[in-house]
Amino acid sequence: MLNKKKKIGFIGLGVMGKPMSLNLIKAGYSLMVFDINQDSVNEVVSRGAERGNSPNHIGESCEIIITMLPNSPQVETVIAGENGVMEGAKPGSVIIDMSSISPITATKISAIAAEKGVEMIDAPVSGGEPKAIDGTLSIMAGGKEDVFDSIKDILLSMGASAILIGEIGSGNICKLANQIMVALHLAAMSEAMVFAEKAGVDAEKVFQAIRGGLAGSTVLDAKIPLILDRNFKPGGPIRMHTKDLLNVRDTALEIDAPIPLTTQVMEFMKALKADGKQEDDHGGIIQYWEKLAHVEVKKK
Repeated sequence: MLNKKKKIGFIGLGVMGKPMSLNLIKAGYSLMVFDINQDSVNEVVSRGAERGNSPNHIGESCEIIITMLPNSPQVETVIAGENGVMEGAKPGSVIIDMSSISPITATKISAIAAEKGVEMIDAPVSGGEPKAIDGTLSIMAGGKEDVFDSIKDILLSMGASAILIGEIGSGNICKLANQIMVALHLAAMSEAMVFAEKAGVDAEKVFQAIRGGLAGSTVLDAKIPLILDRNFKPGGPIRMHTKDLLNVRDTALEIDAPIPLTTQVMEFMKALKADGKQEDDHGGIIQYWEKLAHVEVKKK
């Protein structure tokens, strides 16, 4: 079990990062935080964290450094760029990148860290803002087994499960596979529900009938009630899911993997982004089919 006297640095206090950092404080860890949004920093500091001045300062001051950032370029800059974590990090430190990024980038950053004797785990999450808040995220990790074992308790302060998938980068491969499945499920759900609505059938009753059968799922149970209420407040915005599918595309090109269905759904999401709906929840993808069919799936 990790000694809770070790200070954890947390960089990235956005929709996901802020509640994750607060759960670490609740678990009794000593935390130093940094973000360009000072309102978020102030809130977490008011709950017991220490303020960090820069990623470099976080690297100098902390033995465990967690990053939770939008995408690969931000992670690379914060960790390996000018005034980044690696400028201050000491040998033996561990970087846990919990962002959803390209596995190619994760491998590249890990190699840079290794040159300074710093270990790295890539540990993206699934569950969106609600599970970040209640500390029940699913965490998919890649890296050395002994390093993972040394920080697993930290991960389980933010998640209900933390599974080591394999070597560095494999955590993000798993996350991208998850995002493929969620995207395709959202698309199938949307097409089916718009089909039912176009036929004049009560969509809510269709949902209740289907959910107990083979087509029932966590995605269906989480998203259909929100759609029926026309509530597209983001747990996971279309903008971010599109980003993940772009990372799928780039990785698939690198490894020569076929992704015809994913590519098509990514184009649907890009169309919604162009239509000004990029901040809608990814369940809002149903609006693509609704627009084509001239119907809305909602409660009667």
